[in-house]
Amino acid sequence: MEIDGIPDVADLLRDMESDDVAVREAALGWLVSAAWRDDDFAAATGRAVPELARLARQLPGHRAELLELLGDLADRTDWSDGAEPTRRTVTAELPSLLPYAHDADPGTRHAVLSAVVACRHQDALPLLRARLTQEPDPVVRGHVVTALALLEPGEGDWRHALLTDPEPRVRLAAAEDLLRTAELPLPHDLVDIGARAYAADPHERQRGYWPSPYEPFTERLLEDPEAAVRALAGGVPLAFEIVGRWRDREADVLPWALGELESWELRELAQLACVLPAEQHARVRDHVRPYLAGDPHTRAAAVDALARAHAPEAIEEAVRLIHENSGPPPVPYEVFRAVVAVTETFGADALPVARAVARAMAHRPEEMSPYLTGVLTGYPEVAAEIVEELAALVPRLSSGYAGPAVEVLGRLGAAGGEVAERALLAATGIDHADLRTRAAVAHHRVSGDPGPALAVLRRELERDESSWSAGRAGELGPAARPLLPLIEPFLAADRIAAYRAEAALAVWRITGRTEDTVEPIARPLASTERFYPRELRAVETLTEIGLLPRFAVAPLRRAAESPRRVASDVMNTEGRHLDYTVRDALRELLATAEVIC
Repeated sequence: MEIDGIPDVADLLRDMESDDVAVREAALGWLVSAAWRDDDFAAATGRAVPELARLARQLPGHRAELLELLGDLADRTDWSDGAEPTRRTVTAELPSLLPYAHDADPGTRHAVLSAVVACRHQDALPLLRARLTQEPDPVVRGHVVTALALLEPGEGDWRHALLTDPEPRVRLAAAEDLLRTAELPLPHDLVDIGARAYAADPHERQRGYWPSPYEPFTERLLEDPEAAVRALAGGVPLAFEIVGRWRDREADVLPWALGELESWELRELAQLACVLPAEQHARVRDHVRPYLAGDPHTRAAAVDALARAHAPEAIEEAVRLIHENSGPPPVPYEVFRAVVAVTETFGADALPVARAVARAMAHRPEEMSPYLTGVLTGYPEVAAEIVEELAALVPRLSSGYAGPAVEVLGRLGAAGGEVAERALLAATGIDHADLRTRAAVAHHRVSGDPGPALAVLRRELERDESSWSAGRAGELGPAARPLLPLIEPFLAADRIAAYRAEAALAVWRITGRTEDTVEPIARPLASTERFYPRELRAVETLTEIGLLPRFAVAPLRRAAESPRRVASDVMNTEGRHLDYTVRDALRELLATAEVIC
């Protein structure tokens, strides 16, 4: 019986024996999803292992998929209903499934391997050793090598012997396992063997295919930047992965980053170009210009990369992109990225781009991207010319326009005039906590009257147990002093560290106090392994205060000097990598702040 749109597992198992192929395929589609679901459906599928094994034996057309499912179920241990992991149940069924290691279908033979490894089934070692000599398919034989290595760890001579095997996939699997257990820095001979094998038979890199302690060849290489660059030169496509994990490697990977690029790789190249030496920009520009003749997505990505490489024509190209995309459907995100790249790189020289955004918004605001609205924060003189159009976007909460419009109007300050003031005041009453507090702060900037903002933030502080609204109150500066009795309790030592830090930052902005704010701001920085915008803001605040507790000096110095990136850029891929901004901020803090006990 279906509940909330989720089929009953018993019904799906019956459907698997239907004469209708479409019915069987639909049922299989549901069943194979169970291993990564976290609900009663997954638990019920886990309890159905004996039936799944029976179907795998009786349905040759779906045998490979069912065997893969059994392996996935066996490898999972965190069942939502608290039931015992299914590995023991799958292991009990394995003897009847092992003969399919000799099946005519390579996919089925491969699926048996995954089930064997998921169950850590040592009794299958003789079978795997036999398959190593009998397996005709090079891909499956490579998987046999990996399966054997995971079940029989160590420095077995058989691995080294396979480094000269005629089949690239087999050589790569042997090198992959030897590199997994090798000490850093990785041995150059193994890196070269793996790289040559990969280059001889390029394929999609598979992640998460084997259970722990498996580590893909490319992931292991990225633990050693010198080895990764060496493999890159040998034909393994790792250029953007290297600069995504390691600092100051852009120039090292540039020759290989300038290959044949998809639009997403052009965007990666744009970020890489942000930190290249100026003398390298010409190489990027010459390589990217032909992509301007590509499809719209590719052309926008090319403008992004050209802008970051300081190509003057990027300004005109960005204006063209805006004109071409100012009708339905809304402006694609790729165009926004290109426009941001041009305005960030060229600043005042990109005024024609800002004016093109403003003109498009004035004539067809509903067809412009909400993202593009935010571009005008850097061009207040242009934004001031379309205040009425921006004010009209503030109520459009569901469309995504409201937030950027509030930000731009707030940046205008008094220049926004009565039109901006009325729109922002009205927005302080909307049913959206984040936006109404942002509008309240923006209204204060425009009107100079803190009353509405204090009223809005007081209500938020009185009913919210987190400190996010305290941080917003800090943006009012000294005008938020009446709110201190609601903010200061967050400074207590028993509060969550992130809440204390947010409240301390607000108190410092409001009062200038340092005796009870510096420590809470710095405390989370001393234990973090990854820096995000919140942590960056704390570093910048401490620099502005000019004080740094001694307990934070050593960890922050390690972060500043690390060759590996300490900041994630997953949610912020426009412009220079966030990590470099973090490093610069850390260096400035360490160089200028007075260390206190």
